[in-house]
This record gives sequence, C-alpha cells and structure tokens, in this order.
Amino acid sequence: MKILVVEDETKIANSLQRGLQSEGYVVDIAEDGDMAETLTSAGAYDLVLLDWMIPGKNDGPGLIKLWHDQKQFMPILMLTARGTIGDRVHGLDQGADDYLPKPFSFDELLARIRALLRRPAAGAGTSYTIGDVIINNISKTVTKAGKPVHLTAKEFQLLEYLAARRGEVLSKDQLLDHVWADDSRVQHNTVETFVANLRKKIDKPGGENVVKTVRGFGYTAV
Repeated sequence: MKILVVEDETKIANSLQRGLQSEGYVVDIAEDGDMAETLTSAGAYDLVLLDWMIPGKNDGPGLIKLWHDQKQFMPILMLTARGTIGDRVHGLDQGADDYLPKPFSFDELLARIRALLRRPAAGAGTSYTIGDVIINNISKTVTKAGKPVHLTAKEFQLLEYLAARRGEVLSKDQLLDHVWADDSRVQHNTVETFVANLRKKIDKPGGENVVKTVRGFGYTAV
C-alpha cells in the first residue's frame, strides 16, 4: 500500500515516514500543496495523510477539492492542530474521510489508516465488472460467468488494484509498490508470475485477456 504524507513540518513528516515504512507501507512526502498536486498527478496513492495548513497554491481543503474535481477519490485522513468540534466538522464537510487532531498517538493513527484502507474506494461502489468477471471488494470474492473463482489473497489484491484503475497502464514497479509493499524482496518476475496465474483462472481459452500486457510499459485491465 502506498501513502502520501502532505506535511510541511519536516520533523513530523520524517517521523511519520519512518513509522509507516516500518509497518510495511510505501511512503512519499510532499512538503507543500504544489508538490502534493505533482505527486498525485504522476501516480496513484492508496491513502493521503493531509495537513490542513499546508503551504502552496492550495491548502488541505483546497487539495481535497482539486482531487475530487479530477476524479481522484483516495481516502484522506486530515491531520491538524485545529482540534475543536467545529474544526473537525468543517474538515469532514470539506471532503476528508477522517480527522485526527495533533498531537496524536501513532497507534491510533495506524488504526485509522487500517480502517480507511478497508473501505471501498469512493465512487467505486462495492464491485468491479470486467466482461463476465465480477470482483466484489467487500466480500473479497470473484465470479466468472456467475461461477466462483478461487484466488489467493495476493492474486485478489492484484486483480482488484488493476480493476480499480481499469484502462490505466500500471508498471511492474507500481504494482510492486501497491500489492507487495510489505515485502521488499519481491522482484519483477513475481508480478509476471501472478499475472500469468490470474489469466489461467479468469481468461477464456483463446479469448481476450482481462489483464492485458502493454509491452515495455506494464499491465492494464481492459
């Protein structure tokens, strides 16, 4: 899983990065709103930790509006020193998925991150459909032509991630970052192996692949 930390206080940002990386997450840091906008335009994130008073063209609420206008609906956990009930309500009304006032417990932060990552992506509904393949991201099940397909946990995560970004070409490095973030030993050939296994289970013999190879770039769900 890949997390973006948008925080201008270097000490806090670095501490969050170290702590989250020790939990197996891949973490990028943006020190202002402009850098956050650039990073999210260049690649997808599974979750954003967003400081309210971030400097730049857009502050925290401004970034949320920008992302929603661009149809980017990753979960957003707002971190801020503004801790009154009114501030919390305002933060949630602006489009944040959760709100944690500073200072906070790292254990509580982790619990809230896990809770947000368990939710289906906003705008995604509870399932994805590709041809006769249906991926249910609530029950974590897959059917093909109405019949259940048994996938391993990693196979499901790979298929779900591809389906959530259907039509987008994802590199092997992107797939490694999001599906195998907890294991730095995994190499590119692991992605190739898992894609091959997925195709055996969900593709029609001699038919069009659900997961298509874009040579030189990566894979895409079609």
